[in-house]
Amino acid sequence: MTQVADAPTAQGTPDPREIIELDISGMTCAACAARIEKKLNKLEGVNATVNYATERAVVTGPVDAAQAIATVEKAGYEAAEVAEDSDFHETAAADRIASLRRRLAVAALLTLPLGNLAIVLALVPSVRFPMWEWLCVLIAIPVVFWCAWPFHRATWRNLRQRSFSMDTLVSLGVLAAFSWSVVSIVLGSPDDEGYWLGYGITPSGADAIYLEVAAGVTTFLLTGRYFEARARRSAQGVLGALNALAPTSVRVLTAEGTEQIIDIHQLRRGDRFVVRPGERIAADARVEEGTSAIDTSMMTGEPVPRDVEVGAEVLGGTINLTGRLVLSATRVGAHTQLAQMATLAEQAQARKARVQTLVDKVVSVFVPVVLGLSLLTLLVWLAAGSGTRHAFSAAISVLIIACPCALGLATPTALMVGVGRGGQLGILIKGQDALEASGEIDTVVFDKTGTLTTGTMTLERVEPFGGLDADELLTLAAAVEQHSEHPLGRAVAAAAPQGGTLPAVEDFTAQPGRGVTATWESRRVRIGNAAHLLEGEAVDLAPARELLEAEAARGHTVLLVALDQELAGALVVADTLRDSAAEAVAAVNKMGLRTVLLSGDTEAAARQVASQLGIDEVIAGVMPSQKAETIQAIQAQPGPRRGRRRVAMVGDGINDASALATADLGLALVSGTDIAMKSADIILVRQHLSVIPDALLLARRTLRTIRGNLLWAFGYNVAAIPLAALGFLNPLIAGLAMSLSSVFVVSNSLRLRSFQSTAAPHR
Repeated sequence: MTQVADAPTAQGTPDPREIIELDISGMTCAACAARIEKKLNKLEGVNATVNYATERAVVTGPVDAAQAIATVEKAGYEAAEVAEDSDFHETAAADRIASLRRRLAVAALLTLPLGNLAIVLALVPSVRFPMWEWLCVLIAIPVVFWCAWPFHRATWRNLRQRSFSMDTLVSLGVLAAFSWSVVSIVLGSPDDEGYWLGYGITPSGADAIYLEVAAGVTTFLLTGRYFEARARRSAQGVLGALNALAPTSVRVLTAEGTEQIIDIHQLRRGDRFVVRPGERIAADARVEEGTSAIDTSMMTGEPVPRDVEVGAEVLGGTINLTGRLVLSATRVGAHTQLAQMATLAEQAQARKARVQTLVDKVVSVFVPVVLGLSLLTLLVWLAAGSGTRHAFSAAISVLIIACPCALGLATPTALMVGVGRGGQLGILIKGQDALEASGEIDTVVFDKTGTLTTGTMTLERVEPFGGLDADELLTLAAAVEQHSEHPLGRAVAAAAPQGGTLPAVEDFTAQPGRGVTATWESRRVRIGNAAHLLEGEAVDLAPARELLEAEAARGHTVLLVALDQELAGALVVADTLRDSAAEAVAAVNKMGLRTVLLSGDTEAAARQVASQLGIDEVIAGVMPSQKAETIQAIQAQPGPRRGRRRVAMVGDGINDASALATADLGLALVSGTDIAMKSADIILVRQHLSVIPDALLLARRTLRTIRGNLLWAFGYNVAAIPLAALGFLNPLIAGLAMSLSSVFVVSNSLRLRSFQSTAAPHR
C-alpha cells in the first residue's frame, strides 16, 4: 500500500515523502528484524522500521517498492508490497506453522527409536548387530537434513550477512554431531575402554555415535520454534481485523437517484450513499436525509445510541439502527477515523515489538564466543599432542554442551504451560511481550462501557407523578415502547411485568432524538426527553426537576411519560455494572496497583461508576482517537519505581484498540470486538471479572518462571563449557547433560499448572 502526501514529483522519481508498507517473511528472531531495518536504512534518504511481531516494514523516503523489496531479498528474506486485500500475513503464517508441524512430527517419530537404539547398542555391546551404526545414520538423515533445515537455512543466511544467531549454534551442533558420528564409523572405533559415565566405564565404541544427540537437539528446538510461531501469529491480525470490520461494498446514489452497489474502494469524498437499518456505515459522513439512532458504543464508548438527523456527522464502522439514511462521504479509505485507529494500533505495536528480549541480547555475544571456544579447544588439544580424535571430541563436546536447547525452550515451554493454564481459567496470553510487561505494571486503566458495565441498557427505576402507580405506569410505557426499535424503548418493553397483557395502543409514531407518541383509550401518551414533552402542548415538568438533576449527576437517562398535558411519571434507564466488577477492582487495588477509569462517556456517568467501584482516578469524555494519547500521558507520569509509569489497559471496543496496543499491557474481554482482541496482549475469556487480577498474577508468575529457566540455561552453559573444553566431558555425556538441562526447564515450566484463581471456589 503506497500513500503519497502531496502531488507526485517528476515522472519516474519517487516522492521523498512516499510511504511503502511491506509484508516480510522468513524472520526467526528480533535480530532478523534489526538486520532488515539496518539494510533498508542504508538506502540514501530512507527511514525504515521493521516490526518483528507483525512481520511488516514501513519504509519512508525516495525509494520505490521494487527497490525496497530487492533490498530485503538481498538480505535473505522475502517481501511483498502490502495490498488492500492482501492475505500475505495469514498465508505466510499458516505455511510456516504447517511446515514446522510436519518437521516436528517427523523428528519426534524418528528421534524416539533412534535414541533408544543408539544408546542401548552403544552401551550394551552384546546386543549389537552388523551395520547397526549405519542403520542409525539412515534414521538420523531425515532429522538432521530435512527436519533441521530451517536452522541450516537461517545459519547460511546469517553467515552471508556476517552475523550469528541461536540458529548458528543449533545448526553447527547438529551437523557436527552427525558428521563426527559418520567419521567415527568410517575410521572405526578404538578398542580401548570409553569414558566414565557416573556409574562406571562405558564399553569401547560407545563414544563413536552421537546421532541421538543431533536428533534430540533438532526435536527439542523444533518444539520451541513451533509453539513460538503459534504465539506470534496472534500478533499479526490488527489490520485484518479492522479491514474485516469495515463494509466491503456501499450503496451509492447515482445522479438519476437510483441506488447502485459498488466496491468500498470506489467510494470518493462527496459521494452520496444510502445506509439501511441494521447496516454498518461505510465511511465518515454527514447526514443529508433521514433520521435514525446510531450505535456508536464500539467506537466512542457511549452505551446510549446517538440519535442523528440532517446535518449530523457519523463515523464509519458504526451501525445504523432504526431509519434509512442518505449520507455524504466526508472522509474515506485511509482517512476515516476507523482506519486512523488501525494505524495508531499498528504503530503502537511496532514500538513495543522493538524491545529486544533477554535471549536476543545475549545470543549475539554468546554464539561467537562459543564458536571461538570450540575452535580454540581443537587447536589447544592438537598443539598439546593429543590425537585428532580426542581433539575433535573435545571441540564437538563444547559445541554440543553449548547448544541452546534449554535456552530455546526456556520461553516457549513456560509460555505454553502458562497459556494452557490460563486457557483453563479463561485467560489467553498471546506472547512474550505480555509477560515482560506484566512484571512492571503499576497502573491499571479500565474502559467503562462493556468492560465494567454490561453495555446493555436496563430499566433501573419507575417514578410515578400522577394518578398511575408504578406498575400501571410501567405497563402503559411498555405497551407503547414495544413498537419502538430504539434500545431505550426496548429496555422499557423488556421490563414489563411478566404474565400480563399489555393494553392496546394506536397511532404510534417516533421522533428520533426526542421520543415516541401513541394513543391509549383516547388519551395521548408521550414518552421521551424534556424537549419532546415541551413540544406542542407543553407539559409542566416541575415535579421531575429534582429527579432529572439527580439522575443526570449519576449519568443515567430519564424517559418522561405524559398523559395528554399531565406528567404521569419517569423511567430511569442505565447501563448496569457487571456483578463481578467491584470484586475485580478490589483485587487489583489489593495488589497495590493504581486504578484509572477511562471512558468516552460523560463525566457524571464515569464518576458515578468510579465511586461505586472504588477506582482511584477518572478520565471521562475522551474521544476514540484521544485514548492512545491519554495512555501515553499516563505513561509519562513519574512511576513508583524509576522512570515512567507502566500501564495496563482493560477494554473491549474498537475505540480501545489503539489504547490497548499503546499500553504496556493490553487486556481485552472476549465479549468485545475482534480488533480489540487482536490489539491486546491478553484476552479475557471468562465472564467473571476476577479474570483481570488472575491474568496479571498468572502473567507475573509465568514471567518469573521464564526468568528462572533462562538463569538455569545460562548458568548451565557457563559451568559446563569449561568442563567440555578441558576434556572432562565427551560428546555422549555432553548430549546427556544438555538433555537433562532441557528436562529441568520443562519440569520447572510445568509447575505453572498449579496456579489457582483468586475467585472463590464456587465460581
